[in-house]
Amino acid sequence: MSRLWVRAALLAGLGSFAVAAAAGDNRGAFPLEDRLQLIVQPRSVLAIDGETGGQREEALDLGERVLAQGADGRVAFAITDRRLLAIAAGSGSFQEARFARGEALASPAALGDRVALFVTNRRVIGFDGGSGNLVEARLGPRERVERTAVANSVAVAATARRALGLSPFRGGFFEVSLGLDEAELSLAATGDIATLTTDQRILTFRAATGGWEERRIGLGN
Repeated sequence: MSRLWVRAALLAGLGSFAVAAAAGDNRGAFPLEDRLQLIVQPRSVLAIDGETGGQREEALDLGERVLAQGADGRVAFAITDRRLLAIAAGSGSFQEARFARGEALASPAALGDRVALFVTNRRVIGFDGGSGNLVEARLGPRERVERTAVANSVAVAATARRALGLSPFRGGFFEVSLGLDEAELSLAATGDIATLTTDQRILTFRAATGGWEERRIGLGN
């Protein structure tokens, strides 16, 4: 085996490793092909998992009606007149969150490749497609969600008091407080990053770390 051939093979191997490492560092920035199909049947909701080849079925209660459904990437959901059902690719079963009396969705469900966000008049519910779990944050008295943003691997809901970031890599909601005199200007999400701009700060949520970063406006830092 010539030295030139060995050197070329080593360089090719190192190049492949570097590309794989770069892709791993940016795993949330790339869209996924759909891995789930959701089929609503007369008495159940059926999820067909293209990743494992399995099927998961959730029986509907007597008289329960499916009002909305969706699937994207690794996550799928169905909303009925009684509860929220969600499932992730590779999960063993549906996760559910039942609606309390008088509770209703305040806006349509928002779906990304690895996350889903549901806002009701009483709480914010997130679905983490990484762990396949539902998480929630209760809204306080007179608190309501004013802005939401969802991308491939990140979701954020903002009220006048706080912003809640959802990560499929870290699990759960991650909160940052807003000042009483702080006005929100915009909220945007791309890939695995979301940015909330107020009249005082630029707040960036990174799903990869589950952390909020702050930059003060007009102070040069």
